[in-house]
Order: sequence, then C-alpha cells, then structure tokens
Amino acid sequence: MSIDTTSQGVTGDQAKAFMAEAGIVIDELTGSRVSAHIELGPEHHTPWGIVNGGVYCTVIEGMASIGASTAVRDQDKFAVGLTNTTHFLRSLTSGNVTVNAVAINQGRTQQLWRADITDEAGRLIAHGEVRLQNIAVVPANAGTPRITERKSQ
Repeated sequence: MSIDTTSQGVTGDQAKAFMAEAGIVIDELTGSRVSAHIELGPEHHTPWGIVNGGVYCTVIEGMASIGASTAVRDQDKFAVGLTNTTHFLRSLTSGNVTVNAVAINQGRTQQLWRADITDEAGRLIAHGEVRLQNIAVVPANAGTPRITERKSQ
C-alpha cells in the first residue's frame, strides 16, 4: 500500500492501516457507520494490569474520525476531532471487544458521532462522543502555510 503524502486526504486503506497498527480491525466503514473489533491483551495494559483508558479513547476517536472523513471525502474534505468525551464503564484485562460508531448529526461544517465498545458478553465497556470539524483538503501545490504576526493597534 502506498501512502498519499501530497495531501491531507486519507483513503480507507490508509485509515485501516493506522488502526491495524493499534490492533484494531475495521469490519465496516461507511460515511455514517463504522464497526470494528480489537483483541485486548497485555500490550494494552496500564502498569496495574487493566486495559488503559487511552486505548478506548483512541478507538472511539479513530472510528469517528474515519467515518466522518469518509462522509465528506467526495467534497474534498476530511474531519478533525474537536472534542472527545469518553466514559469508562467497566475494566478489562483481555478479550475481544466490538466497536460500533454511528453519526448522530452530519452538518455542513461539523459532525457528531457516538461510539460504543462492548465485550464478548455484550456488556458496555466504554461509551464516547466525538465532535468533528469538516476541513477542506489543502492542495499539494499550496505550499506551506505562513504565519504572520498581527500588530496590535
């Protein structure tokens, strides 16, 4: 797989590759729904032997960002997270968890996504919501943005 380094556009395959590095397998990816699963184990643990909450935050943010970006890809946009609120409901040490993320609202400039992580018994492990901003893809030939100082009056 080749990585597109000329723009900020991310393909579905690239998104799946990033998630795979984190151990996440994407099962379904559309502009309004993302489903995935991850086998949790010692590599995801805190020093106290349970799955780190950051894993759940990453999964929730990742699924919402990938789905939201897929929704606006045909408009030459991608989505970036503005807020991620993740609630940790149960601790785990290992096991296969399922992630289901769905769009709650998809507007012209922002989107809101909800994601639930459940264990093999169907119990809710973590729940989150991510608000995202739809951003225009910067063309490859646009150059590096310049920051200018604003003089006070």
